[in-house]
Amino acid sequence: MQQILSRVNKTSTFATSLISIVLGMLVGAIMMMAAGYDPVLAYRALFASALLQPYDLGESIRTITPLILTGLAVALAFRTGLFNIGVEGQFIVGQLAAVIVGLKLGLPPVLHAVVAVIAGGLAGALWAAVPGLLKATRGVHEVIISIMMNFIALNLSNVMIRKWLTEGSDSTPKIPDSASLRVDFLSQLFGGSRIHLGIFLALAMALFMFYLLWKTKLGYELRAVGHNPLASEYAGMSVKRNIILSMMISGLFAGFAGASELLGTAGYHSIQAAFTGVGFDGIAVALLGANTPLGVILSSVLFGVLTYGGGNMQFEAGVPFEVIRVVFAAIILFVAANISGPLVDLFFRRRRGRHLARNLD
Repeated sequence: MQQILSRVNKTSTFATSLISIVLGMLVGAIMMMAAGYDPVLAYRALFASALLQPYDLGESIRTITPLILTGLAVALAFRTGLFNIGVEGQFIVGQLAAVIVGLKLGLPPVLHAVVAVIAGGLAGALWAAVPGLLKATRGVHEVIISIMMNFIALNLSNVMIRKWLTEGSDSTPKIPDSASLRVDFLSQLFGGSRIHLGIFLALAMALFMFYLLWKTKLGYELRAVGHNPLASEYAGMSVKRNIILSMMISGLFAGFAGASELLGTAGYHSIQAAFTGVGFDGIAVALLGANTPLGVILSSVLFGVLTYGGGNMQFEAGVPFEVIRVVFAAIILFVAANISGPLVDLFFRRRRGRHLARNLD
């Protein structure tokens, strides 16, 4: 009985996300028609340009990779009762740590890349530990601290690049091939695209998150503390330790995202006038994916395809890329406002009732 109800609830969550996607795409179509564009042509160009050719498919996967990791970072925090809005800053320090290791350490191939990725992840974890520590020990809300640390990360990165990693330049030298996550085999398989090994890291972290949260004692404690700190403390769990650990693991994912993006896509770091937006997009990815590893992967695929295909849509259909950003916002609006929730709940309430009646018979 419990398994049936759980399956119905999961299907209901999936249906809510799916309806929100359709409604968001519909909002985009209405905007296009109002501006004199053909939405059918535009969406056809968007998905065709993102998926049909090997090169474009590889570039779409490259775009998806950091979204999976930042989405996991936000989702894990949500699952453990925290709101890590500092993923953007943790992404930036992950990039910074990775480029420092890439440029300053002379290590053999493979080992160099592994150490650089680990450095990026640890940098993100340590950066996230600060709001976690302050929340656990002083009761300071993690949203306030992590927002401020985003700005510190951005400006610290810019200072480090200009004053230490370069001599007054706006960008660092390219990292050596020994630290790169690009491999010729993958690139050639996808038509010379910039796809890299970071996608396997992202998928591995999704599996790790699932195993950690739902298959281990630590994961149970993390979720329990997030759900009810007082009851968890009464049961003998260390609330402070679990809050800090949750933020650090979340920051680890974000740091991995920054490291993989730098080592696999850019190959260098540069002065940034504004945030990359990848960390903030992770919030949207996690919300649409219902804070589950599989949901995060699927929503990352959607957002990645829309992002890459939206750029090509400008050239093939003449539709401004800003329309895609409106679609993103509309999808999240429908998810957050639960616009489709009542209809979905009504449908699945009837299904649940039929299941119960069948089992009673």
